[in-house]
Amino acid sequence: MTDQPATPAQDLSAQAVPAERDCVLLHLSDPHFGTEQPAVVEALVRWVRAQTADAVLVSGDITQRATRAQFEAARAFFGRLAAPRVLVIPGNHDIPLFDLGARLLAPYRRYQAALGRELEPELDLPHCLVLGAKTTRRWRHSDGQIGADQIERIAHRLATASPAQLRVVMVHQPVAVTRPEDHENLLHGREAALARWAEAGVDLVLGGHIHLPFAVPLPQAGGAWAVQAGTALSSRVRSGAPNSVNLLRWRAASGDAGRRCLLERWDFDARHNAFALALTDTLELPARG
Repeated sequence: MTDQPATPAQDLSAQAVPAERDCVLLHLSDPHFGTEQPAVVEALVRWVRAQTADAVLVSGDITQRATRAQFEAARAFFGRLAAPRVLVIPGNHDIPLFDLGARLLAPYRRYQAALGRELEPELDLPHCLVLGAKTTRRWRHSDGQIGADQIERIAHRLATASPAQLRVVMVHQPVAVTRPEDHENLLHGREAALARWAEAGVDLVLGGHIHLPFAVPLPQAGGAWAVQAGTALSSRVRSGAPNSVNLLRWRAASGDAGRRCLLERWDFDARHNAFALALTDTLELPARG
């Protein structure tokens, strides 16, 4: 987005990632500005600033009702994080619901005015390649879809990644679920996407939408993982799933060390007004040539 003023989706750092250190990615989702909780907002700002992250990745539903005020609140929040890079994709809540004219004729105008023109951002660093995919559609209320052209574009970029890079695709709606009630939220076109992306070497598919954090392997994607984030800030939490965010640590393997990504889930602890480490998991990734 070189033709735009500095926005959260831009690379705000001119420094490359040193080859000897981990790549650290913070994965947030579904902040739903308009339903954000002030104490959680302040706690998350403190937490992000305390991390040494290469990028913050935000997998959609930035706002609750796609109003200008909600997008401006989100923009201000992303600016406060002081992260070198923030990559954002839209969710279904980021398209106007009740303003039918805007929904049909300019569904992303408010989103782009606040967060930049790019709806499918890309991050290419020595240790990671992150590709955003816009899975919202103006004619769908909540469901998401990935098209054949998007699948091929992403597969082509994945195939160009180096062995040292963690290969990540970020969507909004999930490509896998763990509860029967969430099956209706699965991304349309996911089967074709996962099969093709597996050929191209995908490692992780990040998502949100259902406000439920988990990580599950994707056998149909050659052993890649689906990593879901809960809602970062919203009062619209699910039972048993507090506000939460993910932290991903990756270092390129050498020799027979294998390919692994460390996943940390951090939950908001209301007793201490802070995000606290709730879970750690090691994701064994497919071998890459």
